[in-house]
Amino acid sequence: MNKTQVSIGLINPKSPTNVGAVMRAAGCYQVDGVFYTGQRYAKAAKFNTDTKNRVTSIPLTGVDSLITNISSEIKVVCVDLVEGAIPLPEYQHPENALYIFGPEDGTIDQDIIDRADAVVYVPTVGCMNLAASVNVLLYDRLSKNATNIASDELIRKSRDTNNTVKVKGN
Repeated sequence: MNKTQVSIGLINPKSPTNVGAVMRAAGCYQVDGVFYTGQRYAKAAKFNTDTKNRVTSIPLTGVDSLITNISSEIKVVCVDLVEGAIPLPEYQHPENALYIFGPEDGTIDQDIIDRADAVVYVPTVGCMNLAASVNVLLYDRLSKNATNIASDELIRKSRDTNNTVKVKGN
C-alpha cells in the first residue's frame, strides 16, 4: 500500500514570514513537501521565520511550475476565494493531494484553476493570510480523516518542554 502524499504549492509567495509559518504548519500536519514558484521568496529567504526549522525535514523547493509533471495519483486542489469554489466544510479531501495557494497580493491564475481537480475556499468574511489559510486547510483535512492520530502520547510528544499540565483525574 502506498503512503499518502500531501504537498503544498505556493504561487510566488512574497512574505518569508508566511512561508516560515507554512513550513511550521507543514511539520505539524505531516506534509511531505512544500513547493513555490516565483523569485520573491528566494530573495527574502534569509528572513524566514520557520521557528521549528522544518526545512531540515520537509523539502522546500523552488519550481518553475506547480502543475507540470504531476503524477496522475495526485489531485490538484486550489484554495482561493474564487467564484464557484466549494466551501471547505463541504469538501472531502482526496488521499493524495497538492494544495495550491495563491500569492498574498494576488490570486491563482485561470489556467491553474482550469487544471485543478477541485477548487475550494474557506468561507470567511474577508481573506485570511497565506499561512492562516494553509493551517485551516490542513486542520480541516486532519479533522475529516477517519484514522485520526489524537492521543495523550501525541500530546506528550508534541508539546513544549515546559508544559507538563494534565486534566485533573488523568
